[in-house]
Amino acid sequence: MRGFIINIRKAKNEDVIVTVLSNDSMQSYWRFFGARHSILQIGNLVDFEVSESKNNFMPNMRSLSHISFPWIFSNNHLLIWQNFIKLFEPHLKDTIEVESFYFNLLLEVAKKWDKQNPKRLAVEAYTKLLAYEGRLYDNGFCYVCEEVLDNKVGLMRAFLPAHPKCIYANPLDKKDIFQLYNTHSTIHIDNRTVENLYRIVLKGF
Repeated sequence: MRGFIINIRKAKNEDVIVTVLSNDSMQSYWRFFGARHSILQIGNLVDFEVSESKNNFMPNMRSLSHISFPWIFSNNHLLIWQNFIKLFEPHLKDTIEVESFYFNLLLEVAKKWDKQNPKRLAVEAYTKLLAYEGRLYDNGFCYVCEEVLDNKVGLMRAFLPAHPKCIYANPLDKKDIFQLYNTHSTIHIDNRTVENLYRIVLKGF
């Protein structure tokens, strides 16, 4: 089985509980002496075998190997990656079977993480996820007061647009934001705005 580690929790002694997002599920596994294994880091793509527990507890993770990416030893790239991938567990909480979209999105982004600005990639992936789930709110009205938006907008969590004064947010160019919604690309957006958008991404899906 192959999947991304999206959470690790300490269990008894040096054992850990590892939550993995695979192509079709989000599942937690018990890993004996997992605290000793450097492979077990949030964000890592791993290949492993599963064995059922004899005491009817959660399945065990065995024969673990790491599928690496070129950027894995860059502290900056790794930190941004881990902050981004941590958002998936609370979003998919209580879900066992998941669509392949989520795994494929992470895999697509991971392959480009060192070739483009990772914060831009995170923002673009965020819009793709919102669009996939039908949650990109782009009808031109403020989400708070429901009046028509002006040329400047503020963004809430999940990139919900509103008048900046309605949510006390930094004003952003509405044309740029709606172009982002339509293209899932930040190529037309300056670095300062990308930083603002990335901070909103970190609030969660």
